[in-house]
Amino acid sequence: MTDRRGVLKAVGLGVGVVAGAGVLAACSSPPVQPDTSAQSATPLSTSAGVTPSETPSTGSAAAGGTPTSQVPVGGGTIFAATKTVVTQPQAGTFRAFDSTCPHQGCAVATVADGKINCPCHGSEFDINTGDRVAGPAPTGLTAKTITVTGGSFTVA
Repeated sequence: MTDRRGVLKAVGLGVGVVAGAGVLAACSSPPVQPDTSAQSATPLSTSAGVTPSETPSTGSAAAGGTPTSQVPVGGGTIFAATKTVVTQPQAGTFRAFDSTCPHQGCAVATVADGKINCPCHGSEFDINTGDRVAGPAPTGLTAKTITVTGGSFTVA
C-alpha cells in the first residue's frame, strides 16, 4: 500500500505544480504590440476637456510644418504615423514626446486633464515634462526636439 500512496502523492504534486504554473501565467501581462498597420497620416487631437466617450477631432499637416493651432492649450495632439505626441501645456509652450509607452510598447491614446494617457495598463504622463505620474510604466516618455516657427512646428 505504501507504493500506491507514494505514486498518488507524486501525481498530486505534479498536478499542483502544473495548475500553479497556469495560474501564474494567467496573472501576468503578455507583451502588447501596438497596431502599426492602420496608422493615419492625420493626427488624433484631444484636449483637456475631452471625455472618453467623446470623439476627438482630426486635423492635417500643412507644407512646411504642422499648424500650431492643431495643438490645444492644456492638451495635445497625437500623430500616429510618426509616433509622436505634441502638447501645449501653456499658451505658446510646445513639447514633443515619443508616443510609445515605455511599459509594454502601447501607443498612448489621449491627452486630457494635463496628462498623456496609455490605454493598455493605465500609465499617465505629465504633458509638460513627459514624466510618469501614474501607472506601471518604469519611466516617462522620451522627449523629441520640436521647433516652432511662426504658426507651425516641426519635430525631429
